[in-house]
Amino acid sequence: MKEIGVDETWERQNIKTENLTPAQVNEIYAQTNSYEAIFSKKAMKYKALGLKEIIKKDEDYRQYILDEYTFLSRPVIQIDGKFYIGNSKKNIEEVKSVLGI
Repeated sequence: MKEIGVDETWERQNIKTENLTPAQVNEIYAQTNSYEAIFSKKAMKYKALGLKEIIKKDEDYRQYILDEYTFLSRPVIQIDGKFYIGNSKKNIEEVKSVLGI
């Protein structure tokens, strides 16, 4: 991401080719205590599959995130053990602040 200076020195995981593990999803969840908070309702498959009507509890979001990378809000940035999830202006500004940008 240009806004925060992501370059080749950052460790990256291409979740399109390297799926998230349950442990990784649980680690992100541990900070938010909500799978819905890290789930992308903007994903085209969310509407196509009618998930608004199907998902009834928070744990349901977890399995969809594990099954399909598009359901994880992105980017997910981890700095000093803290996760910053999504590309909202507030989130990007917080990352920039932490990085001293």
